[in-house]
Amino acid sequence: MARALQRRLPTVSDEKPRSGCGLAAAGLGGFALGALSVLLIVWATLREPARDAVPAPGTASPATAAPAAPAAPKTQAALPPLAGHHGPEPVGVPPPAELARRDLLLPVPGMEREALSDNFHDLRGDRSHEALDIMAPRGTPVLAVDDGKIAKLFNSERGGLTIYQFDPTGTYTYYYAHLDRYAPGLKEGAAVRRAQVLGYVGTTGNAGEDSPHLHFAIFRLGPEKRWWEGTPINPFPLFR
Repeated sequence: MARALQRRLPTVSDEKPRSGCGLAAAGLGGFALGALSVLLIVWATLREPARDAVPAPGTASPATAAPAAPAAPKTQAALPPLAGHHGPEPVGVPPPAELARRDLLLPVPGMEREALSDNFHDLRGDRSHEALDIMAPRGTPVLAVDDGKIAKLFNSERGGLTIYQFDPTGTYTYYYAHLDRYAPGLKEGAAVRRAQVLGYVGTTGNAGEDSPHLHFAIFRLGPEKRWWEGTPINPFPLFR
């Protein structure tokens, strides 16, 4: 009977080796299966091509988006020039005979005609002067050179206080600039007479504080009769 029991019951020494081998085999199998799974996932990930982000409906991707339209350039309103500005005709045309016959009055009283200098073609920065500068003490009266009417009283950056006077025929503009002030009661549209006081010599605009003078110009109006635009005429020969 002892032999029978010995055959049915395994001994401790027989059971331990079998149990250790089974656990080791199971562990190795699980490890191999896990490692294989990880390798498969990595392999699949590396083989899948990268995908670009899909833009939302109605929008373009950064690579294909159309460039923004350039902003429209800002336009600046045209400012009236310091003197009658260039038309299509040549700059500085000689005074017409009709103007010479009018014997225009020198606009600054007490000024000797021989003391005038022809500075019509002198440069003022990057532009031609296109006028006659008449030096005089501040506050000296400025007189109308001819009959006519006041087309515009204007305060500009370069000319300061200015007067645009149309001649009696509406063909020419007489331009007075850098005034210290206007004569009392002077207004646009008013008729003026030769030798009437229009204002007073000053340094407004871009004139130097230590050089008061009258900037006087003449220009022939175009067909539109714009008070700020026309063909410059050299006034110097008219006062000689």
